[in-house]
Amino acid sequence: MSSGTLYDKVWDLHRVADLPGGSTQLFVGLHLIHEVTSPQAFSGLRDKGLKVACPERTVATVDHIVPTTSQARPFADPLAEEMLSTLERNCAESGIVLNGIGSGRQGIVHVIAPELGLSQPGMTVACGDSHTSTHGAFGAIAFGIGTSQVRDVLASQSLAMNKLKVRRILVNGQLSAGVSAKDLVLHVIRTLGVKGGVGYAYEFAGSAIEALSMEERMTLCNMAIEGGARCGYVNPDQTTFDYLKGRPHAPSGAAWDAAVDWWLSLATDAAAEVDDEVVFDATVIAPTVTWGITPGQGLGIDECVPSLTMLDPGERPIAQEAYRYMDLQPGTPIAGVPIDVCFIGSCTNGRLSDLRAAAAVARGRQVAKGIKAFVVPGSEQVARAAEAEGLDQVFSEAGFEWREPGCSMCLAMNPDRLEGRQISASSSNRNFKGRQGSASGRTLLMSPAMVVAAAVHGRVTDVRTLALHSAS
Repeated sequence: MSSGTLYDKVWDLHRVADLPGGSTQLFVGLHLIHEVTSPQAFSGLRDKGLKVACPERTVATVDHIVPTTSQARPFADPLAEEMLSTLERNCAESGIVLNGIGSGRQGIVHVIAPELGLSQPGMTVACGDSHTSTHGAFGAIAFGIGTSQVRDVLASQSLAMNKLKVRRILVNGQLSAGVSAKDLVLHVIRTLGVKGGVGYAYEFAGSAIEALSMEERMTLCNMAIEGGARCGYVNPDQTTFDYLKGRPHAPSGAAWDAAVDWWLSLATDAAAEVDDEVVFDATVIAPTVTWGITPGQGLGIDECVPSLTMLDPGERPIAQEAYRYMDLQPGTPIAGVPIDVCFIGSCTNGRLSDLRAAAAVARGRQVAKGIKAFVVPGSEQVARAAEAEGLDQVFSEAGFEWREPGCSMCLAMNPDRLEGRQISASSSNRNFKGRQGSASGRTLLMSPAMVVAAAVHGRVTDVRTLALHSAS
């Protein structure tokens, strides 16, 4: 095995061939598919008379188009029903395991793969979804790919790619109470910019990263793509192994011990050189909220919308666009901005620990009058585990709707959508124009706990102020 960074080692282990022009044919260890980006890929296979090369390395679920209020078949939306039926047919014909509704394993693709133990250190993972970078939390190299590349991976179990440079994001110190992995990654993206990671893989390291749980690391890597990085990863350690042990697809017995030894050898060597390093102090990070139309337009909860003079010249045109679209003026405190809809869920923040953190704030409190608030678990396993703990009752008693698993309002390829100029407090990953289903709808990204704080007050609120008071 080569020495160097984890990225170097995994890349070299999966190199099939060096291609003309400088790219590499890279073997894909795990291919995740869903109903949105796979239909055309399967059609492309049929057109060329090809079959799926490695169905045993391909895993499917349905997530983007499923309704979260009722998942009874057939779906009320004929297009959604057709997309799911097509996925079912393609998987059956190709011998691909489909984690469908009611299987106990259905959910958002980037939630179910980790919880089933499919995502493991040293893997290359590909999926026709931008946020495939999530799986880098396990010490994997994970890429989002386009539909034509989905076809190529189905046909050859490999992918032509250019190797990235590695930037270490070193975060030292301890996050303060009320500050989450979501706040951390929004702070990083704000600092480095949405294009700052172009051409890089982000290696997240440092004492603050080592202290994160696996689910928090998934949040971090999930949003690496929002900072322009093609992938993000964390070196595997005991936290990784504790999470994986005993999961359905994890090694067991003697194979487990051998796997752990190998996984540890993949971690970046102490003397390895990276192409760039940026250091952050975790102690200064506050709960962070986006104010604009990119994930890089974020603010600490005690800050105000910046004026043009506070920004680099290159950032000013999109800031002006954001002022107009969001209807926010420079100097406006982000705390106190009124909201209409509160959404907890997505592949970023729809896991059990996210729901626990949100429920801890919601317990004994009430959603403000006129606010629509709902919680969408990231998977059937998350939903059942949360219900076993009574979290669904906590949310329901507080005035939140408890939904069935799916991507929900994050991409809004389902009935969960903003209407008109509504403004949403969202635990998802993108605040682009029209992202949550309305061409004029507005999104403020924040942590699940911060979403609850906003729901309770009907405006953006520092969750740390709620923690100081009784919930009675």
